[in-house]
Amino acid sequence: LDEFVDLKIFIEKWNNGERKDVVEKLLTERGINLAQIKAEQNMTEVDDFDFICHIAYDQKPLTRKERADKARQKGVLEQYNGLAKEIIAILLDKYQNEGVAALENMQILQNEPLSQYGKPAKIAKIFGGNDGFWQAIKNLENAIYN
Repeated sequence: LDEFVDLKIFIEKWNNGERKDVVEKLLTERGINLAQIKAEQNMTEVDDFDFICHIAYDQKPLTRKERADKARQKGVLEQYNGLAKEIIAILLDKYQNEGVAALENMQILQNEPLSQYGKPAKIAKIFGGNDGFWQAIKNLENAIYN
């Protein structure tokens, strides 16, 4: 609460941040182990964003599955065609199972099932190059968190 005085400021920082792990690192620097606290509260399936909002601002938390389902309902997959749509669907599943940090780590492209689409550069090319790929990630995150 010292860093993010109210919910609006926190949401703005979260949505505008290039990488969501910046918030987690900030908490870690202050001696707060988010994963440990979530485990102690039996809330490991809750998205980090929702857990922070729940603890700090008394908001109802959503699970990653609930957020992924809402993104699907909003038509995030319909923005893409062919291989791009398949890749976004896999990334949404990765988010659901592992959290947002998985989306922001380029190494995810080197692991199954994404590695079946080729090397990271080939996957990025499906989206028009690195900038296009990262824009697709940002669009996916916007669908998850809006």
